[in-house]
This record gives sequence, structure tokens and C-alpha cells, in this order.
Amino acid sequence: MQTNFSTAQLENPMFAESEQILRKCVHCGFCTATCPTFVTLGDELDSPRGRIYLIKDMLENDKPATDRVVKHLDRCLSCLSCTSTCPSGVDYMHLIDNARAHIEETYERPLGDRLLRKLLALVVPNPTLFRLSMIGAKMAAPFARLMPGRLKGMVKMGARHMAPPSWVDKPQIIPAIGSRKGRVAILTGCAQQVLETEINESTVRLLTRLGIEVVVAKGAGCCGSLVHHMGKEEKSHHQAKGNIDAWCAEIDGEGLDAIVITASGCGTTVKDYGHMLRNDAAYAQKAATVSALAKDITEYLAGLDIEDNVFANATHGGPRVAYHSACSMQHGQKITRPPRDLLKMAGYEVLEIAEGHLCCGSAGVYNLLQPEIAGKLQERKRGNIRATQPDLVATGNIGCMVQIETDDLKVIHTVQLLDWAAGGPVPEKLRDRIGAASLAS
Repeated sequence: MQTNFSTAQLENPMFAESEQILRKCVHCGFCTATCPTFVTLGDELDSPRGRIYLIKDMLENDKPATDRVVKHLDRCLSCLSCTSTCPSGVDYMHLIDNARAHIEETYERPLGDRLLRKLLALVVPNPTLFRLSMIGAKMAAPFARLMPGRLKGMVKMGARHMAPPSWVDKPQIIPAIGSRKGRVAILTGCAQQVLETEINESTVRLLTRLGIEVVVAKGAGCCGSLVHHMGKEEKSHHQAKGNIDAWCAEIDGEGLDAIVITASGCGTTVKDYGHMLRNDAAYAQKAATVSALAKDITEYLAGLDIEDNVFANATHGGPRVAYHSACSMQHGQKITRPPRDLLKMAGYEVLEIAEGHLCCGSAGVYNLLQPEIAGKLQERKRGNIRATQPDLVATGNIGCMVQIETDDLKVIHTVQLLDWAAGGPVPEKLRDRIGAASLAS
């Protein structure tokens, strides 16, 4: 793609990067076939190619964002399916990030939209506030049907079971069982601490059983992904720096073999810290070090020499597990085989889902900001999963778990199933099911 940025513009790192990304696009349109919003809406401007044209015009002419541009860029899920499809290697992830930052700087959203985004940016990354908001949502749940679409989606989350805070979330060092074979830090997350406390507990049980010491670093918190995808660069960089400082203190101390992350959406962002802070003289090198150590839990486990007898006494009975590969896992981090291979090693029958490359509609808080499109993608994903006739569903991202789950589709994190197979407890969601007794017998 030919570009016409001025010399002065190219002195700005954001414009310079965007120009290089735009030049790689050859207008082929392969991305349209795998873009969830184009497949759903059929509008060229709701495809990566269409959005690239909008971004090019906005940035190249250094124009404030318009209602039209914001409408179509807001509809992007950042699922990155287009990057997996693109034969030219267009770095769409960083291009859309740059465009959203430009929108944040140049566009004033309607009051209701501004307030909702501020609320989400304040509450979701803070486990205490998020837990309080969930309690409030639970009280308001009986009135959800009377509320407008966006608010209705937030209130419906309050109907979920909410476990008390987990002991794992506090800063601490959890020793390995037996001789120590490794030492890792774990990102406990923000929303995940409230919505699914078992995930981190299962991770710690499994890792320590395998001889890995686990560190919950003091000062580590939200990865910054949520506000990053809203274009709030300053806030996302602040959250990233907090994690970098916390983990570098451990790296410089006893050292870390990896920084283990159990939410693939968070993992994609942490792995991008080096890029996000590449122009920050004080943090560029530290951010690159952290990104190099960041690993999804299944990625880390796949690199361990797991003995055959770890899963030898599994009591789950080999249930049929439909594996949903989160977009941030398969497209963002390019991790496809490790989760499936580990589940098979642990004795599960792994089922493939049709249209597995298409997003479920969660995408961080996309399902709250774009509930109509998210709802269509949700039903499409659920239909494809039901067609496999699974006993349960596995995935590696908390957002997908919340988005996909229904009474007939129990969605369990991959690490919970691995922990169960290695001698851990039956995941709580399965304990009261009639089928759970037979699966565990």
C-alpha cells in the first residue's frame, strides 16, 4: 500500500510504525474471510481491509477521528484472526492499537459511552471494586430485562456464582513439593480473581506438585490489557510498569524461569510489553526481559519433562472435551498444540470445534460495549460447540469461559482439568452434575 506521511509525521514513533505496517498491506482481502465482524455484518468497513483504509486516511492526514471511523474501529474485536490469515505479514494488532490511541486523543465520545468506559476501566482491573460491583449486579439481576443492552450485560454477570477471595492471590512464595526443579512467578489477574478463583489454585497445585516454586510477586496486578484496548495508553503503561517492577525484583533476586499466565488475553499483552515500552529509556530493557519470560501455563507445562505417571491415576473417566482455542491464544500467541496435547496426555478425548478460528464475542469487555454483535458470535460459537456433543468444554481464557458457558455447556479452564487428572479436586462446576459422578467414578 502506498503511503504519503510527511517527514514531520514520521519523526513521531507512532506514525512511523503505522506507516511501515500500512505499506505491507496488498489489499488481497484474505482477511475478510476470517474476520468475525465481516462474516457477521457483511460490511467491508467492518473487515480488517476496510478498517486499514479508514486508519490510513485518519493517520496519514492527521485528522481527528470521526463518528464513522470510531463506529467501525470500535466494532473490531482485536481477535487477530486476520493476522493468522494475512500472507503479507501485516501487523494489524499494533496498527489498531495506534488507531485507538489516536481516537482517545482526538475524539469525544457521547457522555454515556464515556461514563461506561470510565467505569469499566476503573472497576474491572481492581479485584476489590470488581467484587463489590458483582455483589451490586447480583442484587440488580432480577431487573436486568428492564435495562438497556449494555447495562443488561453487566448485570447478568452478577448472576454468576462468586467464590470468596482465594489464598493464592496474596503476595507470597509457595514452595515446591519435593526438590525444587524450577521457580516461576504467576500473574493472578484481576477479573479472574473474582470470577474463577479455582484457576489460580489449580495452577499452583499442579506446578508445586511438579516441583516448581511459585511466586506471587508483591506489587503485580492488572496486566493493562483492558485499558490498552480502549486506547488509554498512559494508564496501560502505568499498569505494565507496576508488573515489570514487581517481577524484575524477583528476577534480580532469586531469579525466575518464567512468568506464568493463565488468561491468554493477559498473556498476549504481557508478551507485548517489550514493544509497548520500547521507546521508554527507563523500562525498554526491563520490559523486553519480562516479555521474553512470559508464558501461557500450557506453554510452560509443555516445556517441562512431565513424567508419565503424573496422570497415571486420573479418575475422570476420559470425558469428551471440546477445546475452544481463545483468539488471544491461537492468533495472538500462536499457541495451538500444547493445550490439546496436554489434555490428551491427561486422558481426555479432545474434540475439535468447527469454525474454531472465529471469536466467541468476549474479547475483553467487547461483549459489554458491543452486546449485539457479541451476542451473535456467542450463539454461533455455542452452536458449533454443541455440534461436537461434548461432556464439557475447555479453554484457556477467563473471558471466553464467561461468554460461552450455559447450563448445558460447562466451561472449565484447561489447567483445572490437568490438575484434576493429576490428583487435584473435581472442578466445582462439575461436582453437582449428575454426569460428574460417572465421570469421576
